[in-house]
Amino acid sequence: MQKSAFQGNILRLIRNEIEYELDHSPPLQPPNSFGPFTVDERPGEQWISLKRRFGDAEDIKIEATMFDRSVPTSKSTKTEPEYILHITFIVNISKGGASEALEIMCSAWPDTIEILKLCIRKGNNTSLSSYGGPEFEELDDQLQDALYQFLEERGISDELAVFLHRYMKNKGKAEYVRWMESVKSYVEQK
Repeated sequence: MQKSAFQGNILRLIRNEIEYELDHSPPLQPPNSFGPFTVDERPGEQWISLKRRFGDAEDIKIEATMFDRSVPTSKSTKTEPEYILHITFIVNISKGGASEALEIMCSAWPDTIEILKLCIRKGNNTSLSSYGGPEFEELDDQLQDALYQFLEERGISDELAVFLHRYMKNKGKAEYVRWMESVKSYVEQK
């Protein structure tokens, strides 16, 4: 009897939470493209993929996380903290089916991207002990600027950061509702 009452209470709370989320801020249908990129939503995962072909030889793939950390803003106070959300994404550029690719690790802040590191990946068997190059900020300033330009020509710019933040905010809502539905289904099992 207690288990049934407990189960009923949990189910009622979960249904209320799902109903609230769907009524007050329902997730939108996610876009399947961003500019020249196609978007692979990957429901149930914390990642999305964006892909495109650039020119005759380059295949570009971007793997982006959901929000993975935050930093306090200058407006933060002890009583009312404000945070800026962060997304990590990895750009992988391969040429004509070659076994090596240029891999660029980036951050997406709400309205800007930041390059953190770049390296050459040689197939799937690159050793973790391989030299991956210096940190991006250690490179010459002109080279840093040229690499930002290189990405921008391929559609990887501050507009991508804005898109990713909107997309992941929506994905976060959708994944939360999906998770609540899974918990509800589990609790309902006999």
